[in-house]
Amino acid sequence: MSMANSASFIEPPTGSSDVDEVDSLPSSSTSSSVDDEEYVSDAEREWRESLQQLELLLTMLVVPYVGKYFGRKCAYWGWAKFMEWKYPVEIVVTSPAAFKGAGAIEAAATL
Repeated sequence: MSMANSASFIEPPTGSSDVDEVDSLPSSSTSSSVDDEEYVSDAEREWRESLQQLELLLTMLVVPYVGKYFGRKCAYWGWAKFMEWKYPVEIVVTSPAAFKGAGAIEAAATL
């Protein structure tokens, strides 16, 4: 049984009608659609690279900075509420612009 199967893989069949074709290459002619597909694939590849760069920008710079800024803001707010609840003190921010600016500078300091 194995002798008959192995012989069919060694010798090509004799009744081949496509004599002019090479085994691995089709005999179709080249057309402009191949060039169009190549341009589309190049544009798609560049689009994917651009999306990947934007994703890296967001994950490496924007998200940590925004998270750190709002995290500090939330922590200051929470600490003020805790101090007002625990002790008889009133927390007042005298200059909101300076407070926001300092928070932005502190968030960017260690990035």
